[in-house]
Amino acid sequence: MYIVRPANIMDLPGIERLHTSYEVRVTTLPSDRDKLSELLHTSTQSFQGDIENTQDATLIFVLEHIETGEIAGVSGIDAYAGSGYPFFNYRIEELVHASHHLGIHTATSILYLSHELTGSTVLRSFAIRPDLRGTPYFALLSRARFMYMAQNPDDFSDRTVTEIQGLLDDKGDSPFWNSIGRNFFDIDFATADYYVGVKSKTFIAELMPQHPIYVTLLSEEAQQAMNKAHPATEATCQLLFKEGFERSRYVDIFDGGPVLTSTSKNIHTIASSKLKEITTSKLVGGLKYLISNNQNGDFRCGIGKLVDGIGDHIRLDDSVATQLQVSNGDLIRYSPL
Repeated sequence: MYIVRPANIMDLPGIERLHTSYEVRVTTLPSDRDKLSELLHTSTQSFQGDIENTQDATLIFVLEHIETGEIAGVSGIDAYAGSGYPFFNYRIEELVHASHHLGIHTATSILYLSHELTGSTVLRSFAIRPDLRGTPYFALLSRARFMYMAQNPDDFSDRTVTEIQGLLDDKGDSPFWNSIGRNFFDIDFATADYYVGVKSKTFIAELMPQHPIYVTLLSEEAQQAMNKAHPATEATCQLLFKEGFERSRYVDIFDGGPVLTSTSKNIHTIASSKLKEITTSKLVGGLKYLISNNQNGDFRCGIGKLVDGIGDHIRLDDSVATQLQVSNGDLIRYSPL
């Protein structure tokens, strides 16, 4: 059985191993050990409510195998994008050029550097062991974040966004970066990727051109890659679409990948979740649900059987109660799988 819980510094080696088994770059999950340690420390403070500015809260979750203790996945949330700095993206707009005299009417896509998504809640740092893709635990790792958000709605923005990994070429380079960013930084994609992992995308945006960029002036490869998701993110995108996320007019300034957005309260898991008091027993039958306890620092979320009844009480299987660290009379949150 797997459970999702807050990450801690002891999970550092397990999280590092995920870097070598995941097809997609996880830029917000730094490969630098010191930076990763710092991230986990900030996450622990955030879960415990010890962070000075709540808008700086970053929450990192891990998917743990109960019997072995193996870390099989990681996911995260930034409570408010930017942490006091602008959160940059490119906004795609359409500009019309027309001449009545010449009978010409053309529409051209333009990229505008934008920080309109600053302050949004951001889903981040999703990585899972390859053999668990396509299993219920893939959804558990992603959706557990929404269960936590449903439990603490005042700690998050009214809008939730996520940046999806963009397309890379056969050499692992980003055509989008090579057509825009490299012209202003004179560093290759791998180096820029490293800097983003140990710093942030803010420093890139600060040196990017502030003027609108005509998409037709980009390389053909960059135009084809813009607003396209990496094939390995397909399952992630489909899960988020089911949750109510939609494609937006924003793309990542780094690799041109799509930005998905949703109104936080309308995310399916959040909107459909219920909170009830439990009675534990050995269940025969019942349906499987996504279930979490009502804690923060000791948050636990898993998949288990329960029998929903009339009123404010619900029956939960003993074994699931043990893994969620709850007992008779405690409150649990649950949502359909």
